[in-house]
Formats: sequence, structure tokens, C-alpha cells
Amino acid sequence: MRAIAVRPGIPGSVHAREVDRPSVDDVPGGRGVLVQTIRVGLCGTDQEIIEGRFGTPPAGDDFLVLGHESLGRVAAVGDAVHGELEPGTLVVATVRHAGASPYDRLGMYDFTTDPPLERGINRWHGFLSEYYLDTPEFLVPVPAGLAQVGVLLEPLSIVEKGLAQADEIQRRLRIWRPRRAAVTGAGTIGLLVTLSLRLRGVDVTVLSRRAPPYRNSDLVEALGATYLSTTDTTLAAASLAHGPFDLVFEASGHSPFAFEAVGALQANGIVVLSSVTGGAGRIEIDANAINQDLVLNNKVMIGTVNASRDDFIRGVDDMVQAETAYPGWLERLLTTPVHGLSDARAIVTALGDREAIKAYIVVDRASEGAR
Repeated sequence: MRAIAVRPGIPGSVHAREVDRPSVDDVPGGRGVLVQTIRVGLCGTDQEIIEGRFGTPPAGDDFLVLGHESLGRVAAVGDAVHGELEPGTLVVATVRHAGASPYDRLGMYDFTTDPPLERGINRWHGFLSEYYLDTPEFLVPVPAGLAQVGVLLEPLSIVEKGLAQADEIQRRLRIWRPRRAAVTGAGTIGLLVTLSLRLRGVDVTVLSRRAPPYRNSDLVEALGATYLSTTDTTLAAASLAHGPFDLVFEASGHSPFAFEAVGALQANGIVVLSSVTGGAGRIEIDANAINQDLVLNNKVMIGTVNASRDDFIRGVDDMVQAETAYPGWLERLLTTPVHGLSDARAIVTALGDREAIKAYIVVDRASEGAR
């Protein structure tokens, strides 16, 4: 079967290739689930792997099949698989698989202390192939009504994890009812954060570089949130005008926001970081002031990355609610399709499109045409 892969560590090695089609019989105990891939989302992580910055192939292979944002349809199941997972069911797979740490044994594999097993990233082939094989605990059923937007569930799960962690930590306060939040960045994650917070009734201010109006700012305003350009204002000024904020969710990839966010918080507030920033840039910060602010005002800073199955399930619930509260909004994020698995360079082009919100690959054209 056809797949798109890279040779990790070799820039520009992305290519189409033939790989073996898996079978449910490949999983012992009849627990295999064969999934036909419909769509696979693309993000900055894929771009960095293509550029050779990181990525690890599975043991015994010199290549890594890309793709960690999936939407598929169950094609076959092993004899021991029962319940919701039956042929025809739409599913999204989690990115991480369990290791052997105490957290993995508790089902919290997103908090593993082992080297992570991550689909399409580290030591596990991804979903950018015609079929993939998994087991039930790593598959999340998706309602048929979300067929057009289900590929957004993986990035949404990162948002869900961040907000769930914030809620869990803020139980320290006995009473925490966030009313005002800031989101830095208006890309896919920033927009999904804004959606999730608005569904929770939070007043949201989004800060991003580009001046409005444009597609992303229109999407923010369609949710009843406020969009501000950082060419006109700062996070500190936004806090004075629209805050102070109970929560700041950093999704811009601009690392200075991580530190500026502390000062924009109300006492007892929390910053959630979702950006994996890199590069050779350096900034100066007032470390003493930031440290004092965190300590004296009981503020918290946390990060969110590949999520658990529970976060995916919460994401499904939010997507269903969003389709009712803001019909058609989620589909507007899917801006840049690539059709088929024959042209690996088209993926590079799509990832380089600065006007794109979410680029994605249509793997199964027959399924696309049927909807």
C-alpha cells in the first residue's frame, strides 16, 4: 500500500513509498483494529520532521511514515474486539502509545517518563498511509456527523488537555470560575482554544501579529471573541483593557509571550503553554520580576502536549457542541487539501502556505466523495 515517509534526520527526504498492508491478525489475542485512513492533518511538527530536525524511525526501519492527526474508518476487527468499534465506525487514534512507566500503567501515557512512543514522530509509524493497525484503547469513535471535521480532533485534544490540567490545578482554590482569558496566536491551536473557551462561556481576547480583517480574525469574531493585533497593542495593554486574565493560553510559537503572560494574569491565574518553540533567537527577560510575580501572586505555568484518550473524548463532546452553537465554523479551519499519497512535494508546498489555517491530506478519495 502507498504511504508518505521520511528518513529522519535527512532534510528533504520526504517521499512516497510502498509499505506492507497490516492485518488484524498481526495483533495477538484478536485485539487488532484495521483502519482505512480518510484524512491526515498536517502541522508544524510534520514540517520540522521533513526538515530533518527530529523524528525517530521504528526499530529495524530506516524510514518513518508521517502523520499524527488522523481520521479513519474501521475496516476490520479482531475476534476479541467488541462494542463501538465495528466496521464502518469513524475513528481518530491517539498519538502516544503506552510504555512501562507507572503513569503508563495508570493509562496516563501522555505523562510517561519513558521515551515516548508517538505515531509519526518517535519510534512508531504514523497514519499517512492507506491503512493502519491499532488496538481499541488507542482509538476514539467519532460520530458520523463529524465526518467533515474529525481530522481536527487531535489538535483539539491538546487544547482539551491544557484546559483540563488548568482545572485540575486550580482546584487548589476551592472556587475557580474563569471569566476572562487571553489566547496568544490565531493559528489552528489558538482558534480551537478560543472555541473551547467560548463554549465554556469565557470572555476571550485573542492576540496575534497580523492586522485584521483576515480569515483568522473573522473566525475569532464569529465566536464572539475579541481579536487584537500585536502590531497595535501588547499583552500587558490588553490585560489592562480586557483583563486581568484568569487564564492565558500561549499558542503563538513566539516564546516572549510565555513570560509576558505571567504579568497579564490576575492573582491566582494560570498560563498554559502549547508552543514548542525553537530557533537561535534570544530574548532578555526580567527574571526577578517574573519570579516574584509567580511567587507572591500564587500564579502557575504549565505545558500541554500529546493528549490522553480522555482528552480526545472531551474533544468529541466539544466538537458536537460547536456544530450546534457555531454551525460550519470548524470546517472553515480546513483550508488547504492535498489529494492522494503520490506527490510528497505537494505536502511540503501545503505546509509552506502562509495563508493556510489547516492543511490536510485526503487519503481516501472514495470516502470524501461519498460525503
